[in-house]
Amino acid sequence: MCRGLQRYPGVRDMYRLAEKVLGYDLLSLCLEGPRAALDRTQHCQPAVFVASLAAVEKLNHRQPEVVERCVAAAGYSVGEFAALVFAGALGFAEALYAVKVRAEAMQKASEAVPSGMLSVVGRREANYKFACLEARKHCESLGIENPVCTVSNYLFPDSRVIAGHLQALEFLQENARKYYFKRTKLLPVSGAFHTRLMEPAVEPLAEVLKSIEIQKPLLCVYSNVDGKKYMHSKHIQKLLVKQVVSPVLWEQTMHSVYERKQGTEFPYTYEVGPGNQLGAILKQCNLKAWKQYKHVDALEDEEAAET
Repeated sequence: MCRGLQRYPGVRDMYRLAEKVLGYDLLSLCLEGPRAALDRTQHCQPAVFVASLAAVEKLNHRQPEVVERCVAAAGYSVGEFAALVFAGALGFAEALYAVKVRAEAMQKASEAVPSGMLSVVGRREANYKFACLEARKHCESLGIENPVCTVSNYLFPDSRVIAGHLQALEFLQENARKYYFKRTKLLPVSGAFHTRLMEPAVEPLAEVLKSIEIQKPLLCVYSNVDGKKYMHSKHIQKLLVKQVVSPVLWEQTMHSVYERKQGTEFPYTYEVGPGNQLGAILKQCNLKAWKQYKHVDALEDEEAAET
């Protein structure tokens, strides 16, 4: 991640500043690992945040007119912080510090309870709420008090991420056919993000956001919490905290972003940062919009590889 981006001066500055904010060399961790350390929530979230904005630098270097004409932005989970920096609502260093606090608090909350996230592709008949209810009842039968099992990410039609106690997720995998789940896969994450198991992370993030100056975004930024545009700085502060314990309404956000009258042309969409999963989701949500989609990767690019 980010090896091919170092030749852009703004990216080098970004990683130098990140080292001061975080207290460790994020660039070395991204380039050299170890992978196990990079996968930890406390490192992974800052890495994704900085890599996303580094990819924006690459896009700005190659096609400045694209960045200048941009009218809207959205980010998935921690990517929402990057979207807000891009839109001028947050400063880079302040936002990265908030991400650091968020990531460390979520890591700590994850370690308190054996929990995780299960990616599910279901048939049309799948009833996710009923499946989660039965999984919670199963946990109660095992003596787990107040168990958590709920939809934490709405990805695209017939695809959800369910998060909660590990015993609940294992129950859903074992009974996948009963609930009309076609495919289930445990995600390589440390906890049940975007559920109430993350409540211990709420207060630390709320405190740091109170100390940060937040501006009204210069362009539309859509919130994960309700799929709608942020209206003002207090709105941003409130929903960024709420996002930690609320499901990511990404499918609903895609509908908000691309809602337009019949016959209207779809805008160009650029996914900036590591991986192209959001493009794959867009294809499932809105095929016409996806036809105008491009990916700006944070990996080494072809030109750099050739030189």
